[in-house]
Amino acid sequence: MAAAHHISTSRLSLFCSPVTLIEAAWAKFTRFRMYHKTLNELSSLSRHELSDLGLNPSMLKRIAYQAAYENH
Repeated sequence: MAAAHHISTSRLSLFCSPVTLIEAAWAKFTRFRMYHKTLNELSSLSRHELSDLGLNPSMLKRIAYQAAYENH
């Protein structure tokens, strides 16, 4: 049985400085805002415009999530 020994450095310790906590909160807020902006912009497109881009309306949340959280 293999054991995973991965320690995530993205988790904040209870002993982080206030500046680090503020920076982390700001980064999280910025990603959240980017997600909603991207989703709103994609949602404003018509079905015809989405199909021209090769997109389906059911894909919009995933695309917005990828833009905000997976493509750093």
